[in-house]
Amino acid sequence: MIQADVLSDRDAMSSEGQIDMKLEAVVIPVSDVARAMRFYGDLDWRLDADFVIGESFRVVQMTPPGSPCSVHFGTGITSAKPGSASGLFLIVSDIVSAHAKLLDHGVDASEIYHTQGPGTPSVPGPHPERQSYCSYAPFRDPDGNEWLMQEVTSRLPGRVDPNTVSFSSQADLAGAFRRAEAAHGEHEKRTGKRDQNWPEWYASYMIAEQSGTQRPT
Repeated sequence: MIQADVLSDRDAMSSEGQIDMKLEAVVIPVSDVARAMRFYGDLDWRLDADFVIGESFRVVQMTPPGSPCSVHFGTGITSAKPGSASGLFLIVSDIVSAHAKLLDHGVDASEIYHTQGPGTPSVPGPHPERQSYCSYAPFRDPDGNEWLMQEVTSRLPGRVDPNTVSFSSQADLAGAFRRAEAAHGEHEKRTGKRDQNWPEWYASYMIAEQSGTQRPT
């Protein structure tokens, strides 16, 4: 059952007095609810709710792994034409692995491509340096709703508050550790000695990577 959380005044207000507005769910139009549930379930999306009222209303809520935002689909919840949703971004930390998993589940995903930045031409394959925000892989659900996977490992400056950095899943945290380990290895090569304070270095690197601030070298 879908239920709204009741926020206290303290929870609802930020330190600047602004009211938090958290994107909770987006609606995608589908023609066959059971088929959509199977499709997204096969991708390991979590089933949060399946709320039915008679034959004219049904809402299903499913959530992608690690996502704070869910999707709604069902019967009687949107007048949009099934399959008309597009421009739905799914952020992944490893687009090659995520793309391979789609193919393993029988999803007819398009090939990975990359750009050198906004407005630049598309080139086949992931970005050669795996630059954040530059690698993509689109796919569609059975109705034709289009999703676009985008690889993001380091956020643009100002996108994330460095004082509130968090990881939405075990996989995201593990990926951040792996990247920090590789960068720390290069750090030790440059210094020529073992870094006894590697936990602090890892923490600084992982926070800087996510918040888009200067990473340690």
